[in-house]
Amino acid sequence: MATPEQLTDGAHFDVENIGGIDHTEVDIPPGVTVLTGKNATNRTSFLHSIMAAMGSERVSLKGDAEDGRVKLTLDGATYERTLTRAGDGVSFEGDAYLEDPEVADLFAFLLETNDARQAAARGEQLRDVIMRPVDVDAIRSEIRRLEEEKDGINDELARIESKKRELPELEQRRTQLREKIENKREELADLEDDIDDSSRDVEEGRKEQAELEEKLQELRSTRSELESVRRKIERQEESISSLKREQNELEDDLEELPETPMGDHRDLESEIERLRGERQDLNSEINELRSLIQYNEERLEAEDYDLLEDGGAAAESGESSVTDQLVASDSETVVCWTCGSSVEREQIESTIERLKSLRTEKVEDLNDVKSRLEDRKEQQREATKKQRKRSEIKQKFEDIESELDRRDEQIDALKANRESLTDEVEDLESEVDSLESADFEEILSLHKEANQLEFEIDSLESDLDEVTEEIESIEDDVERAEDLREKRAELVDELTDQRTKIDQIEAEAVESFNEHMESILDLLGYENIERIWIERIEDAGASEGQTRFELHIVRTTESGAAYEDTIAHLSESEREVTGLIFALAGYLVHDLHETVPFMLLDSLEAIDSDRIARLVEYFADYADYLVVALLPEDAQALDDDFTRVTSI
Repeated sequence: MATPEQLTDGAHFDVENIGGIDHTEVDIPPGVTVLTGKNATNRTSFLHSIMAAMGSERVSLKGDAEDGRVKLTLDGATYERTLTRAGDGVSFEGDAYLEDPEVADLFAFLLETNDARQAAARGEQLRDVIMRPVDVDAIRSEIRRLEEEKDGINDELARIESKKRELPELEQRRTQLREKIENKREELADLEDDIDDSSRDVEEGRKEQAELEEKLQELRSTRSELESVRRKIERQEESISSLKREQNELEDDLEELPETPMGDHRDLESEIERLRGERQDLNSEINELRSLIQYNEERLEAEDYDLLEDGGAAAESGESSVTDQLVASDSETVVCWTCGSSVEREQIESTIERLKSLRTEKVEDLNDVKSRLEDRKEQQREATKKQRKRSEIKQKFEDIESELDRRDEQIDALKANRESLTDEVEDLESEVDSLESADFEEILSLHKEANQLEFEIDSLESDLDEVTEEIESIEDDVERAEDLREKRAELVDELTDQRTKIDQIEAEAVESFNEHMESILDLLGYENIERIWIERIEDAGASEGQTRFELHIVRTTESGAAYEDTIAHLSESEREVTGLIFALAGYLVHDLHETVPFMLLDSLEAIDSDRIARLVEYFADYADYLVVALLPEDAQALDDDFTRVTSI
């Protein structure tokens, strides 16, 4: 046997105390490896060793061992795990090949108790098995997040589009303001020329003229400040009206979102916690049952192996032959490994079957609990979402209340300032009137007119600045809109991917099963089976468009007439093949051919040897390493080029 250092292409396993194995080292090259031997020759135990190296915990220790280990050397890397007995269970430590072996346990490690294989063979809900590795809650949560982000972008684009429609009017307004300012400046320039001409004609009263001009300048400045205050008051009043309208809308929204009583929240939380506990208990029970079934099957297998090992000694002592003992083994008594008493072998086998039935019932209970738990969690999410929305609206309502109070205070201050400025303007106008005289009547009139023009120009320039600022802001938003549209397109693509992810997985699984089932039926040549296929059906009674998979079996009579049958009426061989092809569909749809190097096949005895050979060759196309446990008579039909391991 080659050492790990000598291996250039393949896997090397070093195993201690796994299943019925004391210690073994086995080399597995790429391609098909056949573990061939009679029952109780540790073939299944070695498959469990491969599973343990990959990361699975569906593995048991040797009955008389407290710890075990498996070491895998593959592609220049080493993976080692240790198993230690801990009470009624086994604890695992070390580095496994896979971080999460759940999908591999379902669709790559196809031993007799494999869930995917059993679900198909028993006609159980196949859709749940295919979707078990998919975190549907995470997908739905991501969809909600993406939708909220997309809605926010849509709102922003709608606002930008609304503002964009105002641009022509604003640009026209800006042009008009510029023209008015230009006209006013021309008028002011003419007035200033007239004032200069009038001033030259007045030789006396220079002091009075200077005082008058000072008062006129002060009057112009005060009037401008007064107008500015009035405009601020108008804007504040417009903002207050807008805030009050928004406040009324928020009140309507609050009426549509009645507050959920705290008791309802606590009831939901209690129900969810109860269902989670029930789910955890059922998972534990199912795992315990799986381990118990596996352990008892291995112990029963070990009893057969002990019988084979004792065969030589029995023959020498003149006792019955090994063959006679094996033939009689179905009715012989064995020593129970739990209580130490002698019991009929059939009684233990019957107990194992009851345990399997109980596990099936527990799995059905688990699926029911998961469904109820998801319903409660969805109710909780919806209630929490409404409560959060209500809290956000209340907070916004309170913020508006505070903003209204602040703006009321500002308006009061502005109105007080307006009254003060109004009084100041009246006083300045009185002073200007008192300075009027016949000598200055013409120049006073010119100054007043110029003063008014300057005031109007200041006001127009202020309006022009506001309009220009608004235009520039809208133009910036219009430029930003293109980036927002690109972001929205990306979000739409992501949403499409997320929304169709579940549909794609289901559709691909159905298509894969139907395609491979058709090929394998042609290859294996089962008589009077026309077709076995899965139909994906929308479940009208389920939430969020949930689907179910319905398995159809179409047979033909001797006259060629087709009729639909049920899985229960298939032969054991046909059921086993159906389960294996369903597992292969899951293997391919979850891309395990890219992440899991090993596919394992066991317990194929119900299928005849020629069909096993064709089935193995079919599966060999999809895994780097296909390891198959077969009886010698079944292994004979396989290609001689396949690697054989006869001693473990």
